[in-house]
Amino acid sequence: MGLKWTDSREIGEALYDSRPDTDPKTVRFTDLHRWICELDNFDDDPDASSEKILEAILLVWLDEAD
Repeated sequence: MGLKWTDSREIGEALYDSRPDTDPKTVRFTDLHRWICELDNFDDDPDASSEKILEAILLVWLDEAD
């Protein structure tokens, strides 16, 4: 089963694993959205995200990076 926007922990961990040289503190939401949609196991409507969802995913990624 693919990742959905509501899977913020799993998406944040996947971004951490797939972009190890990226500092999440420097990521713009436009790039974050694109990278999430490009994840192999992401399977949700690209237009269904929101700033709140992206922020939650980014917080997980920041937590993983620390």
